[in-house]
Amino acid sequence: MKVIKHTTEQIIAKLREVERLQAEGQSIAQACKQIAVSEHTFYKWRQRYGGIRVEEAKRLKDLERENQQLKKLVADLALDNQMLKEVARGNF
Repeated sequence: MKVIKHTTEQIIAKLREVERLQAEGQSIAQACKQIAVSEHTFYKWRQRYGGIRVEEAKRLKDLERENQQLKKLVADLALDNQMLKEVARGNF
């Protein structure tokens, strides 16, 4: 089975499409078939992206990326700090 990576924009568009199809009277299973995703994937997407707009999703992704960079920076600085403490004590 081929794995397809969807962008955040595509995911939100597909969630809106399922909402539209449900409003027309289709079940979630039928709507998921029509947008070519499994029900499990739909529920995971809805849990994560349900109720947010594309702009908010882009901002969330940017903040997650920035947070990851800051965590790496803090880890590097903590390691440097620990090394300097050991050198100052003479434990090398």
